[in-house]
Amino acid sequence: MTPPHSQHTPVPLWIRLSYTAMVLVILPVYWHWYGPSNYLWFSDIALIAMVPALWLPSRLIASMMGVAVLFLEVIWMLGFFTGGRLFNIADYMFDDSLPIWLRGLSLFHFPMPAAIVYMMWKYGYDPRALKYQALLAAVVLPATRLLAPPEENINWVWPPDWVPAMPAPVLLSAMWILLVVVVYLPSHACFKRWFPPGGR
Repeated sequence: MTPPHSQHTPVPLWIRLSYTAMVLVILPVYWHWYGPSNYLWFSDIALIAMVPALWLPSRLIASMMGVAVLFLEVIWMLGFFTGGRLFNIADYMFDDSLPIWLRGLSLFHFPMPAAIVYMMWKYGYDPRALKYQALLAAVVLPATRLLAPPEENINWVWPPDWVPAMPAPVLLSAMWILLVVVVYLPSHACFKRWFPPGGR
């Protein structure tokens, strides 16, 4: 059951306004530089989805985004702080062919997960998030394969060279299972323990 205060206690206005302003700056720039397919990254989906999550407020949306990206955001941060030596997921942050101000916009990988954690701390974790995020991933992965340029390999829906060739449905199914088992289920278990439904 949703905790009573979660429907009546808004997120502070300065948080909602500053986060929304950040997203409104990032989205048109990314559209121009990277194209609309860039919005299919799970991190970009979370960036956008957290706007309604903060304004409604919706612990379900925030919890879904937590399940989807918080673990991966930690990996991104580790890659960033180690200059790509530990993980290469943030390598583009050190690509001098991209303007430094454009790379700077990707620092949203810090306030966005902070907003997710804040929402789950304040309102609690919604355990329905696992089911709904798994369903969302089942839509996003094939959509990415269909709509995004292969060379960008958004959401890793194209196999690396060392993976044997396989039909797209098999690869996408394997990727979905990997996300659910390695990312979503452990995140779900941790969030249920760390962020009880009653919030703070």
